[in-house]
Amino acid sequence: MDSYFYFDFIYVMVQIKLEIHMDEIFTKKVRAAAVAGWWTVLIAYCILLMQWFAYLLIIPRQPAAMLCFWGQGVTWPEIRTVWLWAMVAYKLGVAMMIFVVIWLTLWARKLAKIQS
Repeated sequence: MDSYFYFDFIYVMVQIKLEIHMDEIFTKKVRAAAVAGWWTVLIAYCILLMQWFAYLLIIPRQPAAMLCFWGQGVTWPEIRTVWLWAMVAYKLGVAMMIFVVIWLTLWARKLAKIQS
């Protein structure tokens, strides 16, 4: 009877250690996802910044090559409208991504606080 109790105790201790170990791994993965998300937001912001500079360079000059690039029958007001709406859609996508990354960051902090 004593040996059964001893093995049962060891089994419970191993399960507890596995659970703690799995929680640590999960916390590290959530934190890594948050860090990767912040890097993605930074890269997305840099792309948005480069796109805005391109807009500021191209729209005032109105090069003929851009009209050829967009196709026949396209006017500069149409290009300007499409470009600005594309920027708005991109910004909304980045904003949704920022909300997810903030949530991941707060969740990673909460998991780390629970473990310690």
